[in-house]
Amino acid sequence: MNELEDKVVEILKTIYDPEIPVDIYELGLIYEVKIDKENNVEIEMTLTSPNCPVAESMPQEVETKVASHEAFNSCKVNIVFDPPWDKDMMSEEAQLELGFL
Repeated sequence: MNELEDKVVEILKTIYDPEIPVDIYELGLIYEVKIDKENNVEIEMTLTSPNCPVAESMPQEVETKVASHEAFNSCKVNIVFDPPWDKDMMSEEAQLELGFL
């Protein structure tokens, strides 16, 4: 990862799923982070389920927080459900915190 990608990850680690006390990055909800030459960020992410109660607000929060950092011009979040999220996508740290390990 480069410095800008590290910064995006740092921001993503401040956003938590309201139903699970783990940030969205450690939960494995972030599939891809792309940054173009103009420092516009595009993020592919999923939700823990298609019926997630924050399906509208969480992507907006990600876009707002990333775009508000001075290093970036804009942020666009694309929600995808392929592959579907499951608990195996969580980091070891998240699995430990939630008692899966």
